[in-house]
Amino acid sequence: MQDNLNEKIISLKKELEQISIENSDAKNHINTLIEEIEELNEQSVEDNTFIINKLKQSIESFETEHPRATAILNDIMVTLSNIGI
Repeated sequence: MQDNLNEKIISLKKELEQISIENSDAKNHINTLIEEIEELNEQSVEDNTFIINKLKQSIESFETEHPRATAILNDIMVTLSNIGI
């Protein structure tokens, strides 16, 4: 499962490279999410509700402008759920 999560994070980073500079706020937001997800992946966090809620909000806000990034975020959220985060 961890390898699957790492692959999804790499896919999301590649997708971010495609987002234009005009959307730098979106890019920065997703980069921050990636950092938080990587921290979750490296540590066992007791209360992960915050990051899950943040992921859900990001998915809602990006789905029209960045459908591919949204799909990857959705996959990451499912993977986190499957590994018990």
